Amino acid sequence: MLDRESTFANPQIVKLLQTRFVPVAIDQAYQRRQKDNEGRFYQKIANQGPRKVGRGTTQGLYSADANGRFLGYTNNRGASRVMRMLNGALQKHRPEKVASIAKGKLDARYNPQPPKGGLVVRVTSKILGGYEEPESEWRRIFQTSLGRDNLWIRADEHAALAKGQLPKSLLSRLARYHLVDNTRGEPPMWRENEIKKLEGKITNGQLRASVQLLTANKARGYTAEILGRIESKNGQVTRLDLVAHGQFHGEGTYTRNAPKGKFPLAIAFTLADGKDAADAIPPQGSRGWVPGYIR
Repeated sequence: MLDRESTFANPQIVKLLQTRFVPVAIDQAYQRRQKDNEGRFYQKIANQGPRKVGRGTTQGLYSADANGRFLGYTNNRGASRVMRMLNGALQKHRPEKVASIAKGKLDARYNPQPPKGGLVVRVTSKILGGYEEPESEWRRIFQTSLGRDNLWIRADEHAALAKGQLPKSLLSRLARYHLVDNTRGEPPMWRENEIKKLEGKITNGQLRASVQLLTANKARGYTAEILGRIESKNGQVTRLDLVAHGQFHGEGTYTRNAPKGKFPLAIAFTLADGKDAADAIPPQGSRGWVPGYIR
């Protein structure tokens, strides 16, 4: 959500992307590894830029033509730098007819699909306080940004929820991969032995749960209560709205500059309807390890 608050909050950039470009959002951790036509097309573009495939991350904003010819790159969120890259790409662009990319056989490992008969739940996180007064606009953006992810629920877990039961596997997955502070970047997930307390049940459609998560060195932790409603009809869950609220402390390698000490973190869960393109994005905790995530 940081880019939405910075780069893509600039009206000039938004207008340029809407009228002169075809914007595409991907997870480069997948595309730079994919062994299919989609992956090869992205890798062709990335290898013309400063970050080569096979040498770590290729993260950034790229511009290319329909033939995969590299036109520009930046990994800076500053509006002026992004505008400079986009305008430079337009100057270099030379329209030409190119053949469509054949879809071909997809690399299944990097094209995971939600479990058949299961559910997709939107997850949104926000820090509710604890930050010091921001010293710059960039710091303000980091402090007010939201985290976004998806939770996948298996078919058997879906059936259990519809009966008013709370599967331990689902509660564990929710805690390990989604009770995280992902508001400033990619967070570390919780290990099984870092779950110190995890209890919950559904009574008359109301879900209540308590959780305590803590690393061995006690540098990172989250103690929270989860409360929400689950409704079903004809064996199908029709409503799932939950909120986890509690005290978090610590940070990860890619989530630096958290508030000092303990701070309030809230995480909301709501049933996805498939109308948002983001509903199709695999959970971050499943990246490259879907069987481990969904077990």
